[in-house]
This record gives sequence, C-alpha cells and structure tokens, in this order.
Amino acid sequence: MNILNPNDNRKAVVIFSGGQDSTTCLIKAIADYGVANVEVITFQYGQRHAIELEKAQWIAEDLGVKQTLIDTSVIKAITTNAMMENIEITKDKNNMPNTFVDGRNAIFLLYAAIYAKGQGITDIITGVCETDFSGYPDCRDVFVKSMNVTLNLAMDYQFNIITPLMYLTKAQTWQLADELGALDYIREHTHTCYLGVEGGCGSCPSCLLRENGLNEYLSSKQ
Repeated sequence: MNILNPNDNRKAVVIFSGGQDSTTCLIKAIADYGVANVEVITFQYGQRHAIELEKAQWIAEDLGVKQTLIDTSVIKAITTNAMMENIEITKDKNNMPNTFVDGRNAIFLLYAAIYAKGQGITDIITGVCETDFSGYPDCRDVFVKSMNVTLNLAMDYQFNIITPLMYLTKAQTWQLADELGALDYIREHTHTCYLGVEGGCGSCPSCLLRENGLNEYLSSKQ
C-alpha cells in the first residue's frame, strides 16, 4: 500500500555520525518523509577513530539512503581536543570536557546548508540535545535557532533546522527508538564510544550516558 508522505514529499538531509542520536533521527526522518526523500551527510572532521565513519557508512547503506561524506579535517590545524587527538578525557576549570570540538556543530550546519540548498532541500535534521549532554554550548536550542536565522540570511534561503531530540533525556531517546521499532537496531549497530571500542568501553562519558539512559528506559517498562 502506498501511504501519502505526511510532509508532502519534502526532502530532508540528516547530519549523520552513525551514533545513537543521529541514527534515531535518521530512522524518524525515514518514517516522516519516506526513505526516497531522505539522505545523510557525514563529516570526516579528523575524529580519532575510523569506526565512527564505518558505522555511518554501513547504516546508510543498510537503510537505503544516499550518504555524502564531507571532509572538514582542516579543523585539526586550529584546535586540539580529545575527539581528534589521542589524549586523556578530562574537564577544564569550568567543567567543560575536552571532548568538545570548538565550532564543530556550526561547521556541520553550515556545510549541510550549503549542500541542502544545492539539492533544493530545506529541512536539515540534527540530533543535538541540551537535556542529556556534556555541557557543549553548540548543542543548545538557542544556538541552533540563531544558526538557522544566520543561514537563512547568509544564503537568502528558507532553511528549517529540525532537532527531534532537543528536549529529550537519553532514556526518552531510547523510548523514541523503541516507538519507531528500532530499539534493537540502534543497540546493535550504532557507535557512541569516545574511545572507539566496538560495542562500547562502558566507562567513557558517552558510554555511561548511553547505558544509563537505556537502563532507565528498560526499567520504566517493567
């Protein structure tokens, strides 16, 4: 049976890393727009572990969506952090973890917008969240909204940056995955670990956030 697209055949591009959040956004986008109207952009920004890019490629192929890989690794020349260098994960005096990559989400949204306009796409989806996060300033709703206005002005184009997870806890993100019928898929196929360990190290901040959220959600179902 052919079901009419609830978004009237608009197209969307998802900023996609192969992690839990962006994969949840991708699967939701496929449900909302139809697989033929969704594609993803993955950024090679100099991340220290190739597994992230490998997972993203595998999931995009498995779900049948077009993937565009964009190299923004030039950022390594101007900043240092634990996401791109083999250094210990720590926090500074302001409690900001050194996994924060200055300017990363601004760059991602800018390049995604340039690409989207060229394809005639207005909807850009990103999995940033200010509820369960590490204090990253570029995951806040105020930043995304300001970037949306800036991009619209910069390119004289009506972009719509969509953040499905913005106010969800990690447990609620797992709940959303479950409601989409993708809980096991995301558990088995996504990568979140900062240390690049297949299946997760279980001790880095990202693994702990993911696992604690999953346990909270599963407990709530009992």
